[in-house]
Amino acid sequence: MTEPLHYDIEGHGPVLLVIPGGAGHPMGFDKVVAVLADRFTVVTYDPLGLAHGRLGEPVGDQRVEAWSDGARRVLQEVLPEGESAYVLGTSSGGVTALDLLARHPERLSHVVAHEPPCVRVLPDGAVQQANFQEVYDTYRAAGLQAAAVRLGAVLTGQEAEPAEGQPLSWEEELANPMALFLAHVLRQFTSYAPELTALTSASARLTLAAGSDSRGQLLHRTARFLAEHTGGGFVEFPGGHVGVAEHPVEFAELLAETLVAGEAHAPG
Repeated sequence: MTEPLHYDIEGHGPVLLVIPGGAGHPMGFDKVVAVLADRFTVVTYDPLGLAHGRLGEPVGDQRVEAWSDGARRVLQEVLPEGESAYVLGTSSGGVTALDLLARHPERLSHVVAHEPPCVRVLPDGAVQQANFQEVYDTYRAAGLQAAAVRLGAVLTGQEAEPAEGQPLSWEEELANPMALFLAHVLRQFTSYAPELTALTSASARLTLAAGSDSRGQLLHRTARFLAEHTGGGFVEFPGGHVGVAEHPVEFAELLAETLVAGEAHAPG
């Protein structure tokens, strides 16, 4: 049985598919979407339907390919015949955007993947995957706050003091998007290996992005590595990993410039 699709549409113009990070809940995207809606038909995809009445329902371990297939189906529903779409994916949504481009490039004008945490591609990828496994283990043993501290340390490359806490109940986990991310998205998406050959073939349609405040950090390094090994572009956006919420106007303006410039250089 095909899962129902959950998305919102705002604005007018060429289609821009937005794939949020975390567990896919579009929290924090309202302001950037409002700015982008002046130039694009912004389609915000909610893979698990968390903002559409499904928060609190059971969630299983997630797969990048399932989110990507859902994004493809959304485009089938909203994209006019003969047109192509822009895509912005952030964090786990950026991983999804990479898979979407690798497997379904035919109707994509340009894709911006902002700090996708697919660290498996790095020379020290095994070490980084083990670090994210520790974040998951911390979440299960000591709860949300302790895991968030450990996650911050992994992303910044700093040492984290051991933190104490209580694990969440099943009901508490289902009601919290960040908990769902730690429980069912983090390990699966950070262990995803992008199809570098396919992305290289589509490199004219791809820009890797990272926050200027993330310089020297793990996901800035990951984005640069992917750009260098696919031939895609690289652009620094304002703010850090959640720059889309920190600087929505500046983020939206640079995104629009990047998408249009990228399309101009893509093959017809």
